[in-house]
Amino acid sequence: MSARRLALRTLLVLALLLAGLAAAVVLLNLRGEDPVDDAASPLAATPGQIERGRQLALAGNCAGCHTARGGAAYAGGRGIETPFGTIYASNLTPEPLTGIGLWNAGHFWRALHHGRSRDGRLLYPAFPYTSFTQITREDSDALFAWLRTLPPVAQANRAHTLRFPYDTQAALAVWRALFFRPGRFEPQAQQSAEWNRGAYLVGALGHCIACHGGRNALGATDTARGFVGGMLPGENWYAPALDAPAEAGVAGWPTGEVVALLKNGVTRHASVVGPMAEVVYRSTQHLSDADLQAMAVYLQALPQQDTPPPPPPPARRNDTLMLRGEKIYAQQCAWCHGDQGEGVAGAFPPLAGNRAVNLANPANLVQVVRRGGYPPATAGNPRPYGMPPFGHVLGDEDIAAVLSYVRASWGNAAAQVTPRQAMQR
Repeated sequence: MSARRLALRTLLVLALLLAGLAAAVVLLNLRGEDPVDDAASPLAATPGQIERGRQLALAGNCAGCHTARGGAAYAGGRGIETPFGTIYASNLTPEPLTGIGLWNAGHFWRALHHGRSRDGRLLYPAFPYTSFTQITREDSDALFAWLRTLPPVAQANRAHTLRFPYDTQAALAVWRALFFRPGRFEPQAQQSAEWNRGAYLVGALGHCIACHGGRNALGATDTARGFVGGMLPGENWYAPALDAPAEAGVAGWPTGEVVALLKNGVTRHASVVGPMAEVVYRSTQHLSDADLQAMAVYLQALPQQDTPPPPPPPARRNDTLMLRGEKIYAQQCAWCHGDQGEGVAGAFPPLAGNRAVNLANPANLVQVVRRGGYPPATAGNPRPYGMPPFGHVLGDEDIAAVLSYVRASWGNAAAQVTPRQAMQR
């Protein structure tokens, strides 16, 4: 056989293998999908169903992604940074040309449950259908009914700016074949109705694992590991583990205090800032007390990570760095947080023994010092105290020094912050 003929045969075999792989991927992506009636009439909604949909939109914090800063509500356009490029949220208003005005309830259900758009395109999992797949059809229909009551906004969807090959439907199909299966929420018979409601709110509507779960190199959430914490994709904030007492676990808290944190953004033990402050502001403060109680019960029942052994004595600190940090703290921080990091009750949190200060990852501290940090304004805390930004006053080495000092003082024993870590914007 000539070399030319052998090369052609090899190419043919490879082409057949690729075609077979593509067919297998298509079949895997179609598996378990429900047929959609494109000719179905719009959902005839009742006032009760519409109100239920409004509450569901709050529970899912849909506005958080689908409303650009300064833009019309739910009209899309907000950029979501990922390691693969930027994905822009779509227009959810019932405008027929640029929104979902031509969709029906079946199309919307398919988007939530299967991650497909009205035209069958595969959606990127920045839209967290990997969690929303658990949403019931009844809730999907209610949410769609409410979205149809919004004022229509003619705003074209922005094209994503993703690197090759992540910008192709083929690559997305392979990703889905590897990491996504449609599912449904299955209540656990051995658990209470309240626990099951909390599991549904946290795991499906609230999609908390999208931030508080670990991700692999291709951006897929590691659901098997649960709420182990991780860096937010495309951002320099760390979402602490919800199953670790030293991070954001609440198993040992009074249930009422967990409810208060979700409702007001502050308690005597903690306050929320950064991305979580937005979640409380846009979402959880508006939920019913019964739903907040259910979420608290579920979060408190999460299996906790094994308690780590006591940390070894910290390595000897750089005396020059510590002296520099102590000086900056006295000049800039002690006014509010106290000479001994004791804070002021009801206003400025203590830094001594603060688990946010002692996190292994100092990213959140860097962001708060650089950008400032404010709890959300809520009905229970309408005029929150906050921390002004110091990024215009302190350089990277100053931020590293003052944080290293705080993390080694008043009983704190966290690692030193390096100037490289403090460079994160």
